[in-house]
Amino acid sequence: MRYVVMSAIKWGILATGGIAATFTEDLKLLPDAEVVAVGSRSEESARAFADRHGVPRAHGSWAELAADPEVDIVYVANTQNAHHDAVRTCLEGGKAVLCEKAFTLNRAEAADLVDLARERGLFLMEAMWTRCIPAVRKIMQLVEGGAIGPVQTVHADFGFSVSVPPEHRLRNPALGGGALLDVGVYPISFAHMVLGAPAGVRSWARLTPEGVDENTGVLLGYDSGAVALLSCGITTHSPVAASISGTLGRIEIPGPFFRPDTFTVHPRAGEPKTFHLPFEGKGMLHEATEAMRCLREGLLESPLMPWQATLDVMGIMDEVRSQVGVRFPGE
Repeated sequence: MRYVVMSAIKWGILATGGIAATFTEDLKLLPDAEVVAVGSRSEESARAFADRHGVPRAHGSWAELAADPEVDIVYVANTQNAHHDAVRTCLEGGKAVLCEKAFTLNRAEAADLVDLARERGLFLMEAMWTRCIPAVRKIMQLVEGGAIGPVQTVHADFGFSVSVPPEHRLRNPALGGGALLDVGVYPISFAHMVLGAPAGVRSWARLTPEGVDENTGVLLGYDSGAVALLSCGITTHSPVAASISGTLGRIEIPGPFFRPDTFTVHPRAGEPKTFHLPFEGKGMLHEATEAMRCLREGLLESPLMPWQATLDVMGIMDEVRSQVGVRFPGE
């Protein structure tokens, strides 16, 4: 990919964990991006992150980061239970926002942020990097161009096996724990990208003693007759693969499907064709590039990750949680 160097867009990073570090390092590969500040609830943590990644300014609160006049856009990378408050703080401070997924704990929180961004005329985007990865954009070009005919079935799974204590974010309801919001958002967003909002949702899950899902299956049904068969878990080592099947063929995406650099088209008639489209860095710079493109063009939302898609996906996950009996504190 070739980048046109324009005036640099200045980023603030909210949070100091591993994903914030990866995103910050990927931004350094973009000549038209500059990380100028980091903010955390702890000034000590912000300063350590700034020193480690060469960030000029460290702020000991979200509000200070949101008030930094040098920051154009904030990347929010804390745990999902805190996304709503963090993003709202940044929007109220007049900042554009790219927020990690799951976007919020539920659709109501997401709708509140979308309404605020619309009211303030500020760019807001869910950081679903999958939709910005070059291979996935090519897949959507092929699907929308009719390469496999009308889509009938989408399969996607994301599971890994981990042993963590009850207070860990994956098992703690107060932190939005469970497989669904942590990794289930990927197959659900993938299916939504291909098929849109479903007409119906059916689900099943096994819950942990703390009351969050640890192994979950989701069936989405569409008025067209298409279906999406999705699963996620934190107790199983799954292929983390996906496929899209249509009347004229199928597309197979090997694991990890959420950031592929290769996929294969299997036509009903003819030989399979494999595409190789490498991503740059760790893959996160592509969502940053899309966010910066939108800022420069004066867009409030990205056509690759529009607000309605975020609201739809959060609504699907609300319905899944309702069916399997997962509730977060305060709901």
